[in-house]
Amino acid sequence: MIAFWPKAVPLRLRVFFRGTFLLLALATVALALTELREEKALAYRNYARLFERHAAQLTAILRHPAGQLALTNPAPEGARPPPQRPIVLPFAGIDFDDRIKARNAVEMAGCLVPYAGEAELCVAVGNNPFVGGFVYAVGRLVTGPLDTHPPGERDLSRAHRIRVEVTLRGATYRWLAPLESTGPARAAINGRLTGFAEDDAGRLAARPNREFRGWLWQEGGCLDGQPATTRDCPRRAFYSLRLPVPLFNDALQDAARPEWPPPDLASVHVHLTVLGPGDALPLFDSDLPPLRAPFALQDLKPQLVPGERLAIRRRGVERDLAVIVPDEPAAPVPPLPVRALIARLPVTATPPTLESREIVATRLGDYELHLSADVHRADQDLALVATRVGMFVAAMLAAILVTWLALEVRIVRRITALTARAATVRASVQGRGVEPPSFADLEGRDELGLLAQVFGGLLRRVTEDAAREQIRAEQERNLWHAVGHEILSPLQSLKALHARAGDPSLRYIERMQEAVRLLYGGDAPPDAFAARTLNVATLDVAAFLGHVAANAGAAGLRDVVLEPYPGPLVVRGDEYSLEDVVTHVLTNADRHRRPGTPIRIELERRDAGAEVRIRNAGPGIDPALLERIFEYGVTGDGGPGHRGQGLFVARTYMAKMGGTIRARNTDDGVEFVLTLALG
Repeated sequence: MIAFWPKAVPLRLRVFFRGTFLLLALATVALALTELREEKALAYRNYARLFERHAAQLTAILRHPAGQLALTNPAPEGARPPPQRPIVLPFAGIDFDDRIKARNAVEMAGCLVPYAGEAELCVAVGNNPFVGGFVYAVGRLVTGPLDTHPPGERDLSRAHRIRVEVTLRGATYRWLAPLESTGPARAAINGRLTGFAEDDAGRLAARPNREFRGWLWQEGGCLDGQPATTRDCPRRAFYSLRLPVPLFNDALQDAARPEWPPPDLASVHVHLTVLGPGDALPLFDSDLPPLRAPFALQDLKPQLVPGERLAIRRRGVERDLAVIVPDEPAAPVPPLPVRALIARLPVTATPPTLESREIVATRLGDYELHLSADVHRADQDLALVATRVGMFVAAMLAAILVTWLALEVRIVRRITALTARAATVRASVQGRGVEPPSFADLEGRDELGLLAQVFGGLLRRVTEDAAREQIRAEQERNLWHAVGHEILSPLQSLKALHARAGDPSLRYIERMQEAVRLLYGGDAPPDAFAARTLNVATLDVAAFLGHVAANAGAAGLRDVVLEPYPGPLVVRGDEYSLEDVVTHVLTNADRHRRPGTPIRIELERRDAGAEVRIRNAGPGIDPALLERIFEYGVTGDGGPGHRGQGLFVARTYMAKMGGTIRARNTDDGVEFVLTLALG
């Protein structure tokens, strides 16, 4: 039993871990099923409430005059009545002589058909046969100044006018109605439209038709809302016409029980055009395609949701007037297992079919509205939601599985390995000749990796300290080399000048002080050179070069020959920095010249400035290095003590003085060209 216990403990821990995660997975699935069941019950209740609200909304829409207009003027599914066909209004007639009443009637009925240019037109008949067989044409348009027709004038083409043509039962009635003003001339015109009958040849009757009545009202304000100061701005105009149709009147007078609306009302065609003065194109033509058809019963489709069905029939008639079913959206089909699962979820008892019946009364008869819906239609939408939820549940189960595997690998395995290595460490401490194991693979931020992290951290700190010490030593060595490079030449010159009496020692001492002051800062040598501030002033470069050439021997530079230059040449520069530049160039020329050959210095005035050329005889520079030799750390020979710093300093100082330096190969050596700005 004692021997079995160490093996049984890890097994019990694994059973505990695996049982915990199995219970967690089962709880996740149970939670998802419970939530789906609650969502199904909620979806059924919401669907029932939405059905009741839709029934009330549809009834209210069809009881409105615009809805009654659609009921009394039904069209087959997929088709709409043409806008030029008269429709039956939900009113007995239109008070066409009153602008406000006429406009309110057509707007409330919703019979205005929009056209381009903000024009609208409603062609309709009343629902009361005793009002008379009239066709009403009411509309609005945007027009400029209106020209009226004076009474007694035979030429009607000088005024704005409306031509109307009504075709039915093989007969055609035409009228031409010019605009006659009823008041003094103003910016806005309110006028009468007097209708003259017109025959097939275009001849007008001598006297107007008394049954033809029409009015036109033009607003006083401009279309953009500004007050009308002139008659030239466009304005909105509203017109109302009553068109007498003798065939309608004859049928109403001859029949004992007149049938209204006429059974052939759908075949009646009304063509209305608004003409301006002259023979120009019409301002409005009702035969042009409208922007939108009038409201129809099929426009109720957006009010319905999938699963609902609206049937409309006239009371006492068995055949449905219209059946409206909403368009099914192109939704993805849920998987069959998900649909079967949703169907099996138990919910509170709900009727499978919802029904609502309402009556809409009109002057032409009563209409029955039968709205039905299948409550199980909500299962499809819920199945789509369940599919998405199932993806999350699957993701959660996958996360549980990954977490269990991670614990198996991350904790259980590490506990076993840490226990085994702890025994090995104990054996090595006891001096049993066992090599201590490595804990690098067990390091981490948790409790199990604490011991391995401590040992690994100690090793890393020792390694990092050694590396930092090496880097610090290398940086100090580079700094002292840079300082030595700058101090070497002035010290040598100072030593040579102190061997005899003379003033030049003062100059080299000052140069040494400048170099020490520059390089003993905290920056790296390239940054120190770039940050140095020069005292740029004017100096005679000819005298300066003569002084440098005369004292070159004291700096260890032999055979430096300066070509004479006639007179002074003033340039802009810093005397000490320029001397450093020339000295660095002379030092490089001396190192690479052939023994026994001189170093020549020439001075010449150019348009761009003063040009100093320093030339030696010796090997040329590799063409690939002609530009790179001025970079820090690039040297031609790379020998000991040559750090590639002198020419970098030369180019840096020349740039700060507004000059340039470049190197080029000649036939027998190398030439450095220094360009300085004239003072």
